[in-house]
Amino acid sequence: MPTAIAGGEAGRDTAPPPKSLLILIAFIVFIDMMGIGLVIPVMPDLIAELTGRNVAGAAIIGGWLLSSYAIMQFLFSPIIGGLSDRFGRRPVLLITLALLGVDYAIMAWAPDLIWLFLARIISGIMGASWAAVNSCIADITAPENRGRYFGMLGGAGAMGFVLGPALGGLLGEINIRLPFIMACVMALGGASIGFFMLKETLPEAKRRAFTLSRANPLGSLFQMAKTPLVLGFLGVIFLLQMGAQSQIAVWSYYTIEKFDWSLSDIGWSVALFGVLLAAVQGVLTGVLIKYMGDRKTAMLSLLFGVPAYLTFAFAGASWVMILGIFIGAATGFAFPAMQQMMSSRINEDAQGELQGAIASIVSLTSIFGPVVMTSVFKAFADGEGVYFPGAPFILAAILSGSGFMLYAATVRRFYPIDKS
Repeated sequence: MPTAIAGGEAGRDTAPPPKSLLILIAFIVFIDMMGIGLVIPVMPDLIAELTGRNVAGAAIIGGWLLSSYAIMQFLFSPIIGGLSDRFGRRPVLLITLALLGVDYAIMAWAPDLIWLFLARIISGIMGASWAAVNSCIADITAPENRGRYFGMLGGAGAMGFVLGPALGGLLGEINIRLPFIMACVMALGGASIGFFMLKETLPEAKRRAFTLSRANPLGSLFQMAKTPLVLGFLGVIFLLQMGAQSQIAVWSYYTIEKFDWSLSDIGWSVALFGVLLAAVQGVLTGVLIKYMGDRKTAMLSLLFGVPAYLTFAFAGASWVMILGIFIGAATGFAFPAMQQMMSSRINEDAQGELQGAIASIVSLTSIFGPVVMTSVFKAFADGEGVYFPGAPFILAAILSGSGFMLYAATVRRFYPIDKS
């Protein structure tokens, strides 16, 4: 067990944070993620409408749209995290959420691909608010309890994916622009509620100066990389998120191509994953960390990644895809557990910077991942050469297995004994 924890405060109050504040933060995350989930089922049809391309061709454009979003999120996540460390979480969170609502309105109107790309760029900038949201949890909880509350926050986001994609699929059957309008209303509604009810979580005494040398992707990552455990885990997150891009970028196109799923089918499948992930992160993560410790919880969770992706890759029927969703949901324990371990090693005035660095890594994978995964999909689904549309999931299984091995090596060297 480490003899000292960087940034830990001796005698820090370990009482549970106010439930009203937790509920409000979780509600804002729910609204934000619901808006994102709303547009997932209709994106293939919208791209096809604007370009006239088939499923394989639309997937390539969809990949570049996701990458443009991720580039902005990669560049702005450390800036958002740094600004929240300087000016507080509340103003940063409310402004980004409100502007995200405006951006969805642009997407609802977009007459061509140029406007759609512009809207996704704006979305990427505003989506960097993830760092401020997670920093709120770090502000109001003791280090040893953060895994539980990070999990609750993840569960709230997952619940947004329960209603978002399901509702998006239903609305998309009426008009493919309608989900964007609903997403606009949700984001603006969340910002409005937060304006009147959200209290600041970062005291003036714990704020730090904003500097461009640290508020950029490389500066933020280099700063966090000074802690070996965090450096190793950032590598794990990179590998896992690269694998996850197979689902984010290819799921809709793959299920349409192989199983001829409708928009509603796609929406309900993503909603099912949201239900399971909400249960895993929002309810079970805290229990598992309490009884197994954060280190073992993450280790157990990561074991499910490879079999989940292989199930998707070789699925011969829709029910097998559903089975894969159940297996894959078990990987949801890992991220909150790793967040708890990382946040316990970082100074209290740099929690926003840590979350910004994590968000930058996630965004970095989202820059390259969609292009890679959709290109692999097109290569094996365009009717030329070998036909195996599940190929992106094979690549994801390899990445997931590599992430598990890097995690095992990192905790063995830098986190050998559970703190529990």
